[in-house]
Amino acid sequence: MATTTALLVVYFLLAVVVTVESAVSVDEHAHSVRRNTREIGGAPEVEKNPQFWNNMAKTSIQDALRIQKNHKTKVAKNVVLFLGDGMGVVTVTAARILKGQKAGNPGEETVLNMETLPHVALSKTYNIDAQTPEVTATAYLCGVKARWATLGLDGRARNEDCSSSKGREVPSVLAWAEYAGKSTGIVSTARVTHAFTAAAYAHTANRRWEVDSILPPEAIENGCKDISAQLVDDNPGIKVILVGGRRHFHAGTDPEYPTDPGSNGVRSDGRNLAQDWLFGKTSARYVWNGTDFRTINPQTMDYLLGLFEPSHMKYMTDRDGSPSEEPTLAEMTRTAIQILRKNRNGFFLLVQGSRIDHGHHEGKAVKAINEAVAFDDAVEVAKDLLNLDETLIVVTADHAHTVSLGGWDTARGSPIFGKLDPDYVVESVGDKLVPDGKPYTALQYGTGPGYNISALREDITNVNTANPDYVHQSAVPMIRESHVAEDVAIFADGPMAHLFHGVHEQNYIAHVMKYAACLGEYAEDCDREERVASGTARGSFSTAVVLLSIILQLAWV
Repeated sequence: MATTTALLVVYFLLAVVVTVESAVSVDEHAHSVRRNTREIGGAPEVEKNPQFWNNMAKTSIQDALRIQKNHKTKVAKNVVLFLGDGMGVVTVTAARILKGQKAGNPGEETVLNMETLPHVALSKTYNIDAQTPEVTATAYLCGVKARWATLGLDGRARNEDCSSSKGREVPSVLAWAEYAGKSTGIVSTARVTHAFTAAAYAHTANRRWEVDSILPPEAIENGCKDISAQLVDDNPGIKVILVGGRRHFHAGTDPEYPTDPGSNGVRSDGRNLAQDWLFGKTSARYVWNGTDFRTINPQTMDYLLGLFEPSHMKYMTDRDGSPSEEPTLAEMTRTAIQILRKNRNGFFLLVQGSRIDHGHHEGKAVKAINEAVAFDDAVEVAKDLLNLDETLIVVTADHAHTVSLGGWDTARGSPIFGKLDPDYVVESVGDKLVPDGKPYTALQYGTGPGYNISALREDITNVNTANPDYVHQSAVPMIRESHVAEDVAIFADGPMAHLFHGVHEQNYIAHVMKYAACLGEYAEDCDREERVASGTARGSFSTAVVLLSIILQLAWV
């Protein structure tokens, strides 16, 4: 790690020198890079020396050997799951470059906080009824794959069929953690009732059943409860909830946007769920704005509910940075950890960066990638606050998007949101690589709203492609850009993190978290020292699994 830090310092110093000497604008730098693309390529001087790469590789080998010899096998007191909604590998790469360029470096050499977690694997994201996934939260939170729009239910439950959900409920890691006496929390930039966090506490045949006013007659007749009510009525023990989604908690005027009818509460039962959540709790508080949030003292607070927007929270690029601005994902993560870690039994925390996904769906890569950087900042907070000898941190995604990153004229250090030269020549191909002669961006979408279906491809020569509201070009016209079927990355550190080691089914993530913390069906398999010493101390675990399998088979019949 010391060597890695030293290399990053070298990069920083080189970047400062280059910046001071050039004193050119971003656009001028981009054109300069293009003129010298393959001769200089924007490479820092140190990288031209082969010894730089040899030393880096040798250090990495030593790090890998050290990690292999020192697998952390204690019981995980704490578990933190970071879920980057829609954060495919391309998004991780683009976030890496953006984060580096924000620091004044070329960007490609940057190491994200999530990338410092030493155990890396891939996760297969399909639903049992869909090749390209829609909602996969039941897999990574509950440990079983399910249908594309259900939450907290096994595969026997049918989409939009309330009656089929009865007896099909599956408990989440959060539920098992609470049962074991741990504190629990949810942090998200989305509505708390949004699908990718709701599976932590709710069981529903349709992800859209977020509020009672939209429940269909069949669901009402069969006694299915909306997701918001399930959170408050059925999960009173969740200690920290910092999210968006106010409008699903009441039926009145929104306190922040009183003149906007679209922000008003939409409950039809007249309940104020925020007040209901507070009932019976001590050392508890409800906040809805950044000013009140920043007055919270975690040491004296046991329960905290924050609902910071009527729907999803703001994009980072839309925030003004004022003291009253709603908290960032990193701020919310810090406060959540400071409250939850007071429990000597430990805690489980789910942190979701949801607006990565929303930015991609809108075809707005600038917003999506900036959200990924903010998500990585939250990972840094957890790493700084927690002891990874007793805390398992898992960073992953639910699915990826059709975004791609590339092109011929992508010189080293090219601005990640910049434009590429259509006249760039590759000798082996000849000229006219771009037949229409128009510039293009390195970030593009396979599907989405950025397609000009009625005319030739848009000429973006005079368009500011770094504007957060710029809609990147796409190949196939769609109102909303789509998910993709490709695998996503898993990064992990802490107890049992080495169990992430190859290509896994997505439900495996939940099982590793339960196994590491001795939760659920793995509660009896906690004798880490005996298992490490003998390599065979799995008797109680095996018996429990066999009994559980028999019970499940009988239930299935």
